[in-house]
Amino acid sequence: MNSPVHQDTHSIAIGYILWIFGFMGAHRFYYGKPISGTIWFFTFGLLFVGWIIDLFLIPGMDRDADRRFIEGPANYTVGWVLLTFLGVFGLHRFYLGKWITGIIWLLTGGLFLLGILYDYWTLNEQIATRNRIFQ
Repeated sequence: MNSPVHQDTHSIAIGYILWIFGFMGAHRFYYGKPISGTIWFFTFGLLFVGWIIDLFLIPGMDRDADRRFIEGPANYTVGWVLLTFLGVFGLHRFYLGKWITGIIWLLTGGLFLLGILYDYWTLNEQIATRNRIFQ
């Protein structure tokens, strides 16, 4: 019997690094959970209680993300590190080949930060779409 190929689209180590900023929801966005990421952002990780609980939930979130998203030439970890730490400069958009919006992000501080929030909600799908195209 053939076993399915395990893809490793998301890094558990990066998940824990983003968890340090998790009271802002960064790790939840990374693992494709934008609704709870937004709730964590506005409630400081549910007043830090949910943030501490997530310390134990990250391995499961990592497995779910690995099953959900498509592996390919665009690396999720690179995209998320660029967005999280340099998103206002649009580097994650340049990385995905989106040069026009990358320049707009660069000149407008991530489209006045609203574009950053949009990318937190959609970056996993943007990367998956790019990976589907180049498979």
